[in-house]
Amino acid sequence: MTDREGASVDRLMRASAGTALFALLWVALNLVHPVGPRFLLWLPVVAGGIVAFLVLLRTARSDALPQPTRRFWKQLTGAVALVTAGMAAQAIEVLTSADPRGPHSGAAMLSFCGPAVLIIMYALFRLPLGRQSAGEIVRIVLDAATVALAAAVFIWHYSTRQALESNDKTGVYLSLLVTLIALLAVFAVVKFVLTSRLHVDNKALRLLGVAMFVGAVGPMFRPLFERADPTVFPNMAGPPLVFFLAAWAADRQRSAATVATRRRGVVEPRRRPFSLLPYAAVAAVDTLLISVTVSDSPDEGVVVGSAVLLMALVVIRQSLAFRDNGKLLARLDHGATHDGLTQLPNRVLFHARLDTALTAPGDRPVAVALIDLDDFKEVNDTLGHEVGDQLLIGVAKRLEGCVRVEDTVARLGGDEFVVVLDDADPGAADLAAERMMNALLQPIYADGHELPIRASIGIADGRTGDEASVLLRHADIAMYAAKKLHGTAYLHYDPTMATTGSDHAHLGAELREAITDGQLFLLYQPIVSLDDGRIIGAEALVRWAHPTRGTLAPDSFIPVAERTGLIVPLGRWVLRTAFAQLASWIAEYDEAAPRVLNVNVSARDLREAGFADAVAALLAEHRITADRIVLEITETMAVEPGQSVTNLHRLRALGVRISLDDFGTGHSTLTLLHDCPIDEIKLDRSFTQTPIDNRVPISAAVIHLAQVLGLHAVAEGVETAEQAEQLLELGYLAAQGYYFARPMPPVRLGELLGAGVSLTPAFSQPDTGLPELTAGTPRS
Repeated sequence: MTDREGASVDRLMRASAGTALFALLWVALNLVHPVGPRFLLWLPVVAGGIVAFLVLLRTARSDALPQPTRRFWKQLTGAVALVTAGMAAQAIEVLTSADPRGPHSGAAMLSFCGPAVLIIMYALFRLPLGRQSAGEIVRIVLDAATVALAAAVFIWHYSTRQALESNDKTGVYLSLLVTLIALLAVFAVVKFVLTSRLHVDNKALRLLGVAMFVGAVGPMFRPLFERADPTVFPNMAGPPLVFFLAAWAADRQRSAATVATRRRGVVEPRRRPFSLLPYAAVAAVDTLLISVTVSDSPDEGVVVGSAVLLMALVVIRQSLAFRDNGKLLARLDHGATHDGLTQLPNRVLFHARLDTALTAPGDRPVAVALIDLDDFKEVNDTLGHEVGDQLLIGVAKRLEGCVRVEDTVARLGGDEFVVVLDDADPGAADLAAERMMNALLQPIYADGHELPIRASIGIADGRTGDEASVLLRHADIAMYAAKKLHGTAYLHYDPTMATTGSDHAHLGAELREAITDGQLFLLYQPIVSLDDGRIIGAEALVRWAHPTRGTLAPDSFIPVAERTGLIVPLGRWVLRTAFAQLASWIAEYDEAAPRVLNVNVSARDLREAGFADAVAALLAEHRITADRIVLEITETMAVEPGQSVTNLHRLRALGVRISLDDFGTGHSTLTLLHDCPIDEIKLDRSFTQTPIDNRVPISAAVIHLAQVLGLHAVAEGVETAEQAEQLLELGYLAAQGYYFARPMPPVRLGELLGAGVSLTPAFSQPDTGLPELTAGTPRS
């Protein structure tokens, strides 16, 4: 909207408000004592209609509004024009009549105002609505009916009854027609005020509701006006106010559209407010009931009956609300105790059922069967999570069909299911396990894919009085033992299985202490320039100085960290330590410091919502530019959708570089390079160490691919001069491996940086007594 258009709108709104205020004051003054010519009482009515028409027309032509909204305001613009014409017809009839008293609601006026109200109702009913449940629709209709009935009572008491008592058949018919139209209008307005809208501003529609209400109930005050001055009508004061409210609503709609345009893409969901309209309607009728009772009015019976009917509507409405609230609470309770995907009991309900079985009176057997789907991650990685979800749903249904009514099948999370077999001895548990194995023999068909199922089942046999945590741990140990068997298999827990399991559990407990007690340390393997051996970067590698087992390589504790969830605090420790070391090198060696530092991150790190923020905070804390950090991920990690990919993009936005480690050993590699934000690929050592023969090496294809895609390439696992020479000839510029340097403490790497040497076999490192990485050894 231009400044000129905005000023024009402001003038129109000021004119509309001034007209309404003048009409109210002038009519009030004439009710006290006649002042001035009669036409001045009607002039604000017509003038207010013209101004409102212009405001609504401007809104209907606003390009910032969607088509359904412009159509709605265009229809209202036509309705305002008809009402203005109807008011002008009434004014002419009153001013030219020999007897200015009486309603003067002639045929000319009704021929304009009747269609106008119908157009407004049509416009309201045609508005697209938000999705409503059947219960919500019923409550909205009841609320609207309550308000409409209250309006009918007031119209009857103050208007229709007087027409009936006057024996004026024409007046009666006209009053009934106006009453019917007014009630329909009130019903329509209330219905839509209480309903969520998609295309009309909430405040604008409320203003329209107030305008319709004022227009509907205004004529009921006719008897009060007649007592003061029979020649002064409610229509001299009401319509200007109605026109102002309509213009205000149109202006509000246009302002809301302007704000929405400025904030495009920001969706603000609207909650349906608790409506006081039905209760206000009941209170109004009760007040009227007291009034007619005190004054001994002849229509006391009608008002009493209406009040009873209103209370009945409110009671029905509240009963429906209570019923729906009960259903909502039931759904919330179900959602809190059941898995959202499979609808099986979740971990919370499983533990409650298991505790109930173990604390039951008497001495009876209780078995727990833990089921884990093997290779489920491959389904997610290759076919997508939607297919994986369908597989989980199918497995859940089959497991449910294998147990008795008193048993419980639950989903613990991921691809793990558990069954509580109440009053089941080992023989009964065997039968249940056989049924589950047979049920899982047939593949599941999902989205056109035939998915064979391989599961491992671990069974823990217990009795009432046993600890639930112990049974579940035993089932977990048996399940991992079953994984070593071919195909779908089950095993009962045996104490001999606990050796490995307890060892891992004990190691996990020790790892938690190691992270906080300073038992972990980092080694750094240089990344060198192939042409001159200069150190251009380094990769941080974690080790554990175990107090009794000696120095442990990552393959000894990383799997335990992943299973226990300690991989997240472990990864954060590695990041903090590596960043601090790089900052120290930069401060001490300046330009001689490694240009980049590579740090391995886990899949669990990438799934953390705050991971990118944590990296950004560390960069700021140590005053390191983001382009000096390279985070290494594996191919299978990068294909995980959702938070992982979001974090990768956020890290790239910070300026952090992403490296695809062990390139060529995973799957869907070309898709990864296209879809994921990758800056660097690290050729896996298996291709670096391929014997030289007459065939074109894989490493040649990889470097050409990297050059085409504009990616930096680093060759890993270089152990001989021949390998380094071949890689350089193929076009590789950077490499790392034992040929140049083994992983070393930061002090030793600092000495090399200070000396400014080129790394060749002559610069071998002294024996540190630490086990080093070999081909295929996992790293943090």
